[in-house]
Amino acid sequence: MKKNSKITGQNLTARGEPFLWTMGGALAVGMLMVAGFLCLIIVKGLTTFYPAPVYKLNLNNSKIIAGEPGRKETFKTDAAQADSSLAKRTLYKTGNFDLYNEDYVWIADYEINKLSEPQDIFFIERMEWGPFIGFIKGLQLDKNRVEFNFLEKDIRLLKQEHRKALHRRKKILKIEKKDIGQINHLIEEKRLALRKIEIKHGEQSKLYKSALQDYQKSLLELEIKYKKVQTKVDAEKNINNKFLLILEDVNGTEKIIKLSEIVRFYPANSVTFFEKTKIYFSRWYEFLTTRPREANTEGGVMPAIFGTVAMTLLMVVFVAPFGIMASLYLREYAKQGRMVSLVKICVNNLAGVPSIVYGVFGLGFFAYIIGGSIDNLFFQERLPNPVFGTGGILWASLTLALLTVPVVIVATEEALAAVPTSLREGSLACGASKWQTIKNIVLPKAMPGILTGLILAMARGAGEVAPLMLVGVVKLAPELPIDGYFPFVHLERSFMHLGFHIFDVGFQSRNAEAGKPMVFVTTLLLVFLIAVMNAAAIYIRGRLKRRYLTGHF
Repeated sequence: MKKNSKITGQNLTARGEPFLWTMGGALAVGMLMVAGFLCLIIVKGLTTFYPAPVYKLNLNNSKIIAGEPGRKETFKTDAAQADSSLAKRTLYKTGNFDLYNEDYVWIADYEINKLSEPQDIFFIERMEWGPFIGFIKGLQLDKNRVEFNFLEKDIRLLKQEHRKALHRRKKILKIEKKDIGQINHLIEEKRLALRKIEIKHGEQSKLYKSALQDYQKSLLELEIKYKKVQTKVDAEKNINNKFLLILEDVNGTEKIIKLSEIVRFYPANSVTFFEKTKIYFSRWYEFLTTRPREANTEGGVMPAIFGTVAMTLLMVVFVAPFGIMASLYLREYAKQGRMVSLVKICVNNLAGVPSIVYGVFGLGFFAYIIGGSIDNLFFQERLPNPVFGTGGILWASLTLALLTVPVVIVATEEALAAVPTSLREGSLACGASKWQTIKNIVLPKAMPGILTGLILAMARGAGEVAPLMLVGVVKLAPELPIDGYFPFVHLERSFMHLGFHIFDVGFQSRNAEAGKPMVFVTTLLLVFLIAVMNAAAIYIRGRLKRRYLTGHF
């Protein structure tokens, strides 16, 4: 029996079954980890914007607070204050940072004397200071004060006046961005034109003196125009200053804010499921289409979305030709030997270089050397303020292209090697040249594999943050690098990135608790964008594969 058992064990080991189970178990654990991560991000991200009830808590120490309940935890406490050494506590989002100097507070269960859900308590999202949680006492409409009694007509009047105030706010922002922005742009253009003449001809030249007189005359005209536009803005702002909302927190502290500073409001404990759904999707719309506010912990991430997509696509545009051409030369043209082997080893080693090293190189080479040279040649009038001599979306894309080019080279070379040699020989036997064979036979057959390399490069580049912190990404860049002024697309400008936005909100904001919801939502959005871009590339790869395998789409 012992001998048979020993033989059976040897057979199992010989067949590799223990190793098979080990590898299968490792795969299962890896898949579970990935699935668990995605489930966490999806659940936390999708539930962040759903309105929660607001509780009013009367504590044993006579304090009163109100807030949205958040996460709960068990903690050790003094046995004299509770029935056991372990107790439960809840994190409440109290808002009202301008009144309390904090907007989150932990409350233990044993501290609560009474818990209620007031039907007339409001959750009010503001442009500044975060949300306000409390009661509405009245409205100041120009010179008339209207008491708010939580009736249907009062809510309807508030919504009506709020829409008007938001319309005035949008009008002000439009004037400031379009009219005042255009005037400032013209002033800067004329100043730079004068500075250019000064550099080229000197201050004592007749041309400079004539240009200086024209500049001063144009400046006076633009200043007059600026004052007229500013008068319109001030008039709209004065109107907004007369339409106010009188609020009161649960402790009776009064707070007055302008209606135009309110993003949205709703009675937290009186909204129906349909109204909650409407609020939920309005928050998503705001998140996807507006700029950030409150140190990036509130508002939207539209500039970061644009920056991430634009930088990734630019990176692909730069990395594709260089990676493919390098692979073609190494595989099809270069004589195989020690030098080619050394180059391949170096390419493989480049894939293991830390990304921050590429960031340092990009800052020094692209920004300071190439960008500084461009500034000295073409933008002397703007110095010492650099144009291309600092971080920007162009240099960030080139840096990430350099970081991901080893991935493209390796994947492309493997795809070229997979093309049967007989196809090359048949093409050459029919009289085709080397390049014609590569162009019409080798590259089309290898294209699915080449796109696989580009997909991998895109996925890695879109998620990189460390090099971007050195070559162009910033905490806040509300204006997109596209506008109505020549050359319309400004690749030298700094930009926002979803990956850096996650780092900034999660680790650099004044309140980590306030940043956590935005971290999960932004992470979900970044994963979704990468998945969409990869899915598009995979779809194209599939069509190409079907075309060259079957001869048709």
